Amino acid sequence: MSAAQLYTKYTRVWIPDPDEVWRSAEIIKDYKEGDKSLHLKLEDETLYEYPVDLQGNELPFLRNPDILVGENDLTALSYLHEPAVLHNLKVRFLESNHIYTYCGIVLVAINPYEQLPIYEQDVIYAYNGQNMGDMDPHIFAVAEEAYKQMARDEKNQSIIVSGESGAGKTVSAKYAMRFFATVGGSSSETNIEAKVLASSPIMEAIGNAKTTRNDNSSRFGKYVQIGFDKRYHIIGANMRTYLLEKSRVVFQAENERNYHIFYQLCASASLPEFKDLGLTCAEDFFYASWGGDTSIDGVDDAVDFEKTRHAFSLLGVKEFHQMTIFRIIAAILHLGNLEIQAERDGDACSISREDKHLNNFCSLLGVEHSQMQHWLCHHKLVTTAETYVKNMSVQQVVNARNALAKHIYAQLFNWIVQHINKALHTTVKQCSFIGVLDIYGFETFEVNSFEQFCINYANEKLQQQFNSHVFKLEQEEYIKEGIPWTLIDFYDNQPCIDLIEAKLGILDLLDEECKVPKGTDQNWAQKLYDRHTGSQHFQKPRMSNTSFVVLHFADKVEYQSEGFLEKNRDTVYEEQINILKASKYQMVADLFRDEKDAAPTTSVGKGTSKISVRSARLAIKAANKEHKKTVGRQFRNSLHLLMETLNTTTPHYVRCIKPNDEKLPFKFDPKRAVQQLRACGVLETIRISAAGFPSRWSYHDFFNRYRVLMKKRDLSKNDKKQICQTLLEDLIKDPDKFQFGRTKIFFRAGQVAYLEKLRADKFRAATIMIQKTVRGWLRRVEYQRLRQAAIVIQRYTRGHLARRLAEHLRRTKAAIILQKQYRMLRILRAFQRVRNTTVTIQAFARGMFVRRIYRKVLAEHKATILQKYARGWLARTRFRQVRGATITLQCYYRCMKARQELKALKIEARSAQHLKKLNIGMENKVVQLQRKIDEQNKEYKLLNEQLSRFTSAHSSEVEKLKKELVQYQQSHQGDGNQLVSLQEETERLRLELEKAHGERKVVEDSYVKEKDLLRKRISDLEEENALLKQEKEELNSRILCQSEDEFARNTVEENTQMKKELEEERSRYQNLVKEYSRLEQRYDNLRDEITIIKQAPGHRRNPSNQSSLESDSNYPSISTSETGDTEDVVQQVEEVGMEKAAMDMTLFLKLQKRVRELEQERKKLQTQLEKKEQESKKSQVIETKTEVTSDHEDFAYNSLKRQELELENKKLKNELNELRKAIADRATQSNSSNDIQDSYNLLLNQLKSANEELEVWKEEVLILRMQIMKAAQQKETGKKMESITTSATWPNSDKHIDQEDAVEAYQGMCETNRLLETQLQDQRREHEEEVEALKNQVDVMKEEMEEQQQAFLQTLQLSPEAQVEFGLQQEITRLTNENLDFKELLEKLEKNEKKLKKQLKIYMKKVQDFEASQTVVPAERRWHKRNLQVAVQRKEKDFQGMLEYYKEDEPLLIRNLITDLKPQAVSATVPCLPAYILYMCIRHADYINDDQKVHSLLTSTINGIKKVLKKHNDDFQMTSFWLANTCRLLHCLKQYSGDAGFMTQNTPKQNEHCLKNFDLTEYRQVLSHLSIQIYQQLIKTAEGELQPMIVSAVLENESIQGLSGVKPMGYRNRSSSMADGDSSYGLDAIIRQLNTFHSIMCDQGLDPEIVQQVFKQLFYMINAVALNNLLLRKDVCSWSTGMQLRFNISQLEEWLHGKNLQQSGAAQILEPLIQAAQLLQLKKKTSEDAEAICSLCTSLTTQQIVKILNLYTPVNEFEERVTVSFIRDIQTHLQERNDPPQLLLDFKHMFPVLFPFNPSSITMDSIHIPASLNLEFLNKV
Repeated sequence: MSAAQLYTKYTRVWIPDPDEVWRSAEIIKDYKEGDKSLHLKLEDETLYEYPVDLQGNELPFLRNPDILVGENDLTALSYLHEPAVLHNLKVRFLESNHIYTYCGIVLVAINPYEQLPIYEQDVIYAYNGQNMGDMDPHIFAVAEEAYKQMARDEKNQSIIVSGESGAGKTVSAKYAMRFFATVGGSSSETNIEAKVLASSPIMEAIGNAKTTRNDNSSRFGKYVQIGFDKRYHIIGANMRTYLLEKSRVVFQAENERNYHIFYQLCASASLPEFKDLGLTCAEDFFYASWGGDTSIDGVDDAVDFEKTRHAFSLLGVKEFHQMTIFRIIAAILHLGNLEIQAERDGDACSISREDKHLNNFCSLLGVEHSQMQHWLCHHKLVTTAETYVKNMSVQQVVNARNALAKHIYAQLFNWIVQHINKALHTTVKQCSFIGVLDIYGFETFEVNSFEQFCINYANEKLQQQFNSHVFKLEQEEYIKEGIPWTLIDFYDNQPCIDLIEAKLGILDLLDEECKVPKGTDQNWAQKLYDRHTGSQHFQKPRMSNTSFVVLHFADKVEYQSEGFLEKNRDTVYEEQINILKASKYQMVADLFRDEKDAAPTTSVGKGTSKISVRSARLAIKAANKEHKKTVGRQFRNSLHLLMETLNTTTPHYVRCIKPNDEKLPFKFDPKRAVQQLRACGVLETIRISAAGFPSRWSYHDFFNRYRVLMKKRDLSKNDKKQICQTLLEDLIKDPDKFQFGRTKIFFRAGQVAYLEKLRADKFRAATIMIQKTVRGWLRRVEYQRLRQAAIVIQRYTRGHLARRLAEHLRRTKAAIILQKQYRMLRILRAFQRVRNTTVTIQAFARGMFVRRIYRKVLAEHKATILQKYARGWLARTRFRQVRGATITLQCYYRCMKARQELKALKIEARSAQHLKKLNIGMENKVVQLQRKIDEQNKEYKLLNEQLSRFTSAHSSEVEKLKKELVQYQQSHQGDGNQLVSLQEETERLRLELEKAHGERKVVEDSYVKEKDLLRKRISDLEEENALLKQEKEELNSRILCQSEDEFARNTVEENTQMKKELEEERSRYQNLVKEYSRLEQRYDNLRDEITIIKQAPGHRRNPSNQSSLESDSNYPSISTSETGDTEDVVQQVEEVGMEKAAMDMTLFLKLQKRVRELEQERKKLQTQLEKKEQESKKSQVIETKTEVTSDHEDFAYNSLKRQELELENKKLKNELNELRKAIADRATQSNSSNDIQDSYNLLLNQLKSANEELEVWKEEVLILRMQIMKAAQQKETGKKMESITTSATWPNSDKHIDQEDAVEAYQGMCETNRLLETQLQDQRREHEEEVEALKNQVDVMKEEMEEQQQAFLQTLQLSPEAQVEFGLQQEITRLTNENLDFKELLEKLEKNEKKLKKQLKIYMKKVQDFEASQTVVPAERRWHKRNLQVAVQRKEKDFQGMLEYYKEDEPLLIRNLITDLKPQAVSATVPCLPAYILYMCIRHADYINDDQKVHSLLTSTINGIKKVLKKHNDDFQMTSFWLANTCRLLHCLKQYSGDAGFMTQNTPKQNEHCLKNFDLTEYRQVLSHLSIQIYQQLIKTAEGELQPMIVSAVLENESIQGLSGVKPMGYRNRSSSMADGDSSYGLDAIIRQLNTFHSIMCDQGLDPEIVQQVFKQLFYMINAVALNNLLLRKDVCSWSTGMQLRFNISQLEEWLHGKNLQQSGAAQILEPLIQAAQLLQLKKKTSEDAEAICSLCTSLTTQQIVKILNLYTPVNEFEERVTVSFIRDIQTHLQERNDPPQLLLDFKHMFPVLFPFNPSSITMDSIHIPASLNLEFLNKV
């Protein structure tokens, strides 16, 4: 295209400007070939004629269309040149506050000088996993690109961050490393990523300083390699440093500072540990105060020092080494303050021995004071013949001192870097690494020295690598698309590099001059002039012979040669170094060791990296000049090593720009920005891109954007590629301006702008046509509306006049009617008012008379009551007064008598006769005691005789009993007498019972009377209370009426706050559960890894479920019954021993009482069992026996006889107790201590009462047995008599009996007699066994008596106290033995009780079956055909809803029901079938009271579910299945727990299925925790499937066809990390996935409340991901995207409505996204629009609203951008909001889950177990 076509009227161009660099202007007249000037109009409306160079034909740069302004990528601009780049950066920085912009492969970062909220953790997660061109430019995007390419291509990466001081290089590198530390956190517990980040504070303290351009400027370069393992987790790091600015240690420019560590140490000098350093404030030290300013605004050096020390500790630097570091730094400060005194006219100098700074320096470094004092002022000259010591001048000493200070600091810096690398080193194999290069940018000052020369040399090398890489990428893109390419001419700076580093180059000549003994800077400069004057990159200044100029790629720089040689040599005197080597501190001496003396470093193991990484640290300096390489050579070698590393990696570039020199936030200086853009290579990237095809469009996007330029016949074709080719061939005639690739169209610079111009012209023409048509239509519509309005007005006017006349006539008639009705109504109301008044007066008068009479009666009644109570009170008062007076008189009288008697006794006690009487009494007592001893001896003999008599009497009694037994068998005459005695005893007991009833009735009558009085008093109080309540209610109603609104509002606020606190508490609790599950999962993973590592090839692997069973087996056991508790207590008493038992007899007696109670309960159960057995026997007797025998009377007699024997045994025991009592009485009589006697008697009484209770209990048992036997005999007798009477009334009884019938009856009688005879023999045998047992008991009693006699004899020989103690021990021993016997008996009885329970159940079942069979068999066939047996049908047992299994089948149950179960296997059955089956198994274990089985089953179930979920952690169906079953099992344990709160909805049948023995509350809590973990895993799985779809489906998918416009793309949309295939999703894909989730959860029976919470969480994730992406993407913030987004959200809301999920709150969760869509669609011009936006966007924060407005981009030129003033207006309106500071939503946030109780209506006995589950070993109960 010719210039005439481009430079037309209204076209905007850029012209140079001395202040703003470039200025915009508009052409007001078309340009024609040959015009000498271009007529322009500037932005301030001034006219300007721009001269045109006709020879060069240099026209001004064209300006891009407004639609392209503010692009994320500068390469997306149609016109690529310097003013376009500068303007785009300025617009993004000032108007949108975007500090990052892409420029091809370069990220341009502008320092905002303000902290921005764009580096939080949520922003890192937002960029993680995203393609580079999909999000807004960011340092995290570059880091993510490097991380993804490393993982995908398995190639090392580098991020090169460059820029001048103050541009933000260090911060950018720090954020890149933070991204890697967050995304690639270490898999082990070494926390290596924290150490990598911790190295930053240390390096900033020792390597950063304040300069005029930056408060935290890095004065060294560093390259940090972050190593990753095969799973791309950080395993270590390594740091290389380059060219530390050592001269800053001894010299700082004005308003600059030394390194931060000096000021930090001075600020902390007051700490106790730093007292020995001798430091004061920084102003007192020469090295720290040279620049004048020792502080930085907003920086606290003391706080930063604490951070530095913490970082040292985190990196493993010991406290001793830290103190040594601080001592060295303090020594450097003291070294700078040395006072040097001149001598001999300045040729010599000295330092005073009393110099405190010298003393501090020597003591801190541990060196010899005198030697250091001497060699600081002298130096040694060595010749071939001899050695001289020469004095130095003051200046030489100062230079030597400064050189020493710089050398010490440099060595310390290298030592710290070396130890940081050692702390970050790892022995794990490194698979790949990402390097972050933070290096100085191109520098040029008024005075440039050796440091600037090295910095610019390094930038030349980096620029060369950058140019080659950019060219390589362009070439790869063209080859990939199949476009023919020609060699692009780009700037090659190899000649400049050769000038510096080639043979006889600048550095080579500098090293050569350094070797010359008397070389000077002037000689070196002259050599440069002689050698390189003809070079195109070298110049000699006209006015100087000591400086030279180098033409670098960025600019030409003049260097002053003064100081080059000294800095390159870096000379330090050998004598001073030797003194430091001899330091008493090992660390100080190690700093200055020679390389040959240094210990060899440990080599890294094989395979640590693909690249051999060598340390770039400067070699440790030795003493003399010949020992080392020069600084320039060292720097060149390390730079070559760096370039080798970078060339083997894939580089990523970050160019930092400093917007102004004043460090003001968001101020843009175009001059400084252009200077840096030229220096950092951004414009070179633009130039390379512009030389080729910078604009690239996919065929689809080009078709959608420029379809308006196409013809209708072309649009009918199906091949979009062919359509695009046809269009471009028609519009652009020059075929060299575009190329067709495989997937894209490539354009030369300016062609897209030309197409945009054609598109705008087409739209402009269409707009004019539309406006013309619309305006004509509007005029016609307006005329028709006026004509129609005139006709309507006429019609309405005429109608109005007619209606007004009719209205007058109607109103006249109505007035008459109203007057008539009104008069009638007035008279009627007057009459009714008089009548109502009369009736009311009558009613009130009658009521008044009645109330007056009622009050009179009531007053009389109350007066009577008052009189009654008053008279009673007066009488009682009078009685109390009289009684009190009488008592007082009695007391005084008795006191008087007592005083008189006391006085007489005192007189008598003083007499001698009284003393004699006392002595006589004492003699009598002695005699009496002697007599008593004799009597006791006699009594002891009598007791022995009585014992022998008792023994003989007992034997005779036994013989007598035997004779009576024989007599009993011979005769039955004694029965009647015994029955009579028993009846008399019963009658006596009945009389006593009646007497007790009478007494009880009297007590009850008195109680009733008192109760009536209390009721009456309570009724009176209730009446008063009612009145008070009424008054209170009236007051409350008034208060409520006054403050109802305020109370309601406060209540709502309190409820909201309480709900919020509850949600937060639940969230914290579930986060803890989540964190616990995460830690448990991590523990399992680590344990698996350790198992794999330790496992040998031949070893057998442990079972997989072993660890889980062990880890989860610590659940609490289940308490079974109180019996177990009692047994435990008894066991404890036994274990404590005899001494403990003796100390606490009450506890022992309580235990005995508990044993008796349990024995009574057992007796009751045994009695019931005997009753059931007797009833069953009686039913059998009815069928078999037909006659009544008298042997039962014998059995009753024997039973009574046995009871008499037992009573006799009880008498013997009573006699034994009396004997014990006699012994005790004798012991107490012989004891003189009353307290011992009382305690002994008390203990004996307790023992006696215990024995008595035991005997009474036995007696009651015997009586109960007798009564049961008597009742059973009477019942059997009655039934047999009934059978006899019924048999006697047979219809054939009066008939003649033939002989056969008689024989048959005789045989039956014989069989009956034999049967009765056998029963009698059995009873006799049992009776004999009982007699034998009684004999044995008598023998045992005898043995006990003998033992007690022996003990008694032993006791008599002891002292009284010992006798008492011995007696106690004997009784305790006896009681302990009895207790053990009782315990054994109790255990036997418990076993017998369980056995009897089972028998009882069996017998009850038999009785029920028998009764059922009796009802089935007809009565008339009961006696038909006796010899014919009838088959009785048994009813089938009902299923009780319990499943029984053996203990060894439990693993099989878990495997078939949990581990190996597939959800499809039970899809056709009852939902949550495994949960029901597990509960039925638990119920059976509860039924049989087996706590171990319950514990084992529940533990195995929980572990099995965890194992399945761990195995299928990404399977939504499996996770949902086990969430449903776990919740159902939890609901079952609640529903059938027996708790009334959970049983409200149960049916009676379901209440039968409740647990009986165990309380599983703790297991319910464990299952609740497990449910939370499964829910979180379910959400995680669902989010993993949904998240990749969200951005594409919600934001990018074109749901409404043709609505969205396409904008030009930049280089970053062609990111190498993007997949080649099309991974776009539509909204239907999300809806299909949501349908799948919903159907799975509903089919598996998950509770509806949980389903709602799941979708609420998923919709929150959709909202958060979509909104975060919207906030970080400029290309989607447009009106069309808002329309698409609102349509997509409506589809999601419709889906929620269709699934009946409106109550879940998911629709409300989408409110921020809805408001964002509305914000994109609203007008954004006036203040009313701002108010509307503020009132509408309540769910969006202020930051989010402002961010969207800043990102808003018009799709075409007819839209307007959001102005800065409008955004400021929005911020003013929203400044009162208290919004959270974060910009993005936390898409990983999880709402707390609730599991509401949801009982099941299914009964356990109705559940069918399919055979496919292979659970045949389960037995139905």
